[in-house]
Formats: sequence, structure tokens, C-alpha cells
Amino acid sequence: MQRGKAYDIPKHLVWQAYKAVRKNRGAAGSDGQTMAQFDANRNRNLYKIWNRMSSGSYLPPPVLKQEIPKADGRVRVLGIPTVADRIAQGAVKLYLEPLLESKFHPDSYGYRPGRSAHDALAITYQRVRSYDWVVEIDIKAFFDSMSHERVLAALEHHGVPKWVLLYAKRWLKAEMVDRQGVREEREQGTPQGGVISPLLANLFLHYGMDEWMRRHYPNIPFARYADDAVLHCRTQYQADRIMEALGIRMAEIGLALHPEKTKKVYVGRGKPRQSETREFTFLGYDFKRRVLRRNDGVLFYRVCPGASKKAMKAMTQTIRDWRIHRSSGMTAMQLAGNYNATLRGWINYYGRFWYRHFGYRLWSCFQSRLVRWVKCRYKVSQRQAEKRLEQLRRRQPNLFAHWDLLGKREVHLKAV
Repeated sequence: MQRGKAYDIPKHLVWQAYKAVRKNRGAAGSDGQTMAQFDANRNRNLYKIWNRMSSGSYLPPPVLKQEIPKADGRVRVLGIPTVADRIAQGAVKLYLEPLLESKFHPDSYGYRPGRSAHDALAITYQRVRSYDWVVEIDIKAFFDSMSHERVLAALEHHGVPKWVLLYAKRWLKAEMVDRQGVREEREQGTPQGGVISPLLANLFLHYGMDEWMRRHYPNIPFARYADDAVLHCRTQYQADRIMEALGIRMAEIGLALHPEKTKKVYVGRGKPRQSETREFTFLGYDFKRRVLRRNDGVLFYRVCPGASKKAMKAMTQTIRDWRIHRSSGMTAMQLAGNYNATLRGWINYYGRFWYRHFGYRLWSCFQSRLVRWVKCRYKVSQRQAEKRLEQLRRRQPNLFAHWDLLGKREVHLKAV
């Protein structure tokens, strides 16, 4: 332990946390300090964080309230910590994560090292082939409702050092401030946007749901990603029972299932009744019965994932909002530089479980905007614009990210 310090906090944790925050960038918090401003006096700022944490005097500043509109007209509230506070949170996360990771349930996928949304989707795709019913659950306002006392009790149960418990409590209780300076105190919940928040949320649901499922319903497999989860049942009766039991369990820990987003779905091979829900959405993918073709040409039905209607609508609307045809003063190289990162992000996420409509819709939507751009830039007809664009694609096939969809789509169709 350092002489005169209340807590023995290794300096390398602060340094590693700093590198992670710098890599992720992010917006300024309530103090307005950017990453560049922090770096202008980096060593002194890092020492100040470590010194105050080691002495027990570090007090988190308020998190900046940021409202993000949702598709249903509501807003998702994010809490953006300051750069220094993100580093402090990161240091505690680096210490705490290895202690908790080995305890977490194998069917928990959200915000864990070495696990991803694609892993959760893959196991779900595998299980819908063996189970006839799915219960799709969504916890209502989870990040706003999580009990502070239960999280801190779980940390104590794991015997974490006092300084971890001290700062976890201070971050849970930290005020939220909007851009007008209005402050809000918090007695429950943890702000989305904090570095430590996902780990604390996973800890809460580990005992609130995962361990409860393991003890009481070990024969019902599930995949949980943060507050979204799907459970696999063999019968409708089993699905009804687990929905009822989960509702009671959530109430016991101060939460509630979203009444509209929690439902049972028939995914079996038999013909569903008219009243039965036949598809569900998980992590931006729609799981529903689709017509597929075997290598021998025989058609068959199978429930499989594809980019959700909601996600596709959002992507096409974003492309329209770019108004590419108004950028006639830009070169093709400049357009690619502006939009390729977003296109690749969509393709990498929604192209993992390939379904032909995603590739076709994304390709045709963006390509049609490029054709309009060529028409406006060179004052040519539709046919001439399409010809110019095809010539450009043959010369520079990797210029635009979506052009790669053509080859992937052909390979996928052959595989199916």
C-alpha cells in the first residue's frame, strides 16, 4: 500500500482505463472537457484521479443527461460521465470484471468480454429448431429501476474491497444534470452510458434472473442480452407458466415485464393457430418462418433470423435523409469516405445471419441514391448514370462498401 493512502489501488488500472477511454472517444460530460483537453495535461490529470481514488476522496461529478428519441415516440435517457470519471469507472471495472466474469451464467451475453450479440443470436437460432415455443421478454425501464441496495448487496456477497464498494455506491447515487443545469437526484437505477453501468446491471440480473432460472427452471434454456431475453419452451403450457413466474419474480426485485414486448411465440414446424404469434424480434433481428431452398431445389420452411423490419426501415430512412443527390459537388471518393463506415457497420451486424432481402434492400436503396447523384453531377439520363456507375464499380469494386453485397448475396443463395 502506498504511504498515507487509504486504499491500495494499482496505478496501472488507471492507465489501462485511460487507454480504453481514449480509444472509444465519446462526447464531453457535464464539465465540457473533451479528450483533447484532458490530454493537454494528461499525466497530471491521471495522477489526480489515482490520488483521489486511493485516498477515498474521489467524488463523481454529475452525469450529463442526453435524451435519444426512440421509434415509438418516447426517449431513451443516457447519462454521459466526464472524461475523468469514465477513466475512474474504467479502473474499477478492470478490477471488478475478472472477479465476476467466472460467476456469470453462460447464457448471459450482453457487455461481456469475448461475447457478443451475434453469439446470443446464434444460440437462439440453434434452439428454435429444437423447441416449439419461445417466450420473448423485455424488462420495462430496467436501467431506470434497478435497486441500488440489491447491487451493493451482491458486491458485498462477492467480498470486493471496500474501495470498490465505496465508488460503486457513489456512481449509483451520482446526480444527473441536463444542459440547462437542472439537477436530478437518483435513488434507483444506473445511467446508460456509464462505463461501470453494464457490469453492475449484469450483476443485478445475474441474481435477479439468471441464477433464479438455474435454480427453479433448469430445463428452460435462455439467452439474455442486458434486459432483453428469449426463453425456449417445449409446450404452450410451459410457456404460460414461465411467463407468469417471471412476472412475479420481477415484481419481487422491483422490476416489471413490458406488457407489449413480452409475449409467447410459436416457432414449431406444425401449422400455428390463427391466434398464435408466429415471430419475435431479438437484438434487431426478426425470427420468423421463411421459405428456404435446399441444394437439391426442394423448398422448405424454417424459423430463422433476418434483419428486422424496424431496422430495415431505419436504415432506408437514414439513407434518404443523407440526400446524396444534393452532393453533386463531391467526388465518388468523398462520398465513399462519408458513408462507408455506416454501411459497413450495418453489413457487419445484419449480414451475419444472411437473408437475401436485407442485402437486396440495402444495396438497391443506396445504389438508387448513387444513380441520382451521377445524374445530378454529370447531367445525364437514368440509363447513362447506371452505365457510368457500373463502369466505376468494375474499375474500383471496393470503392463503396455496399458493392460487396452482390457477391455475398450470390454465395448465400447458393448455400441455402
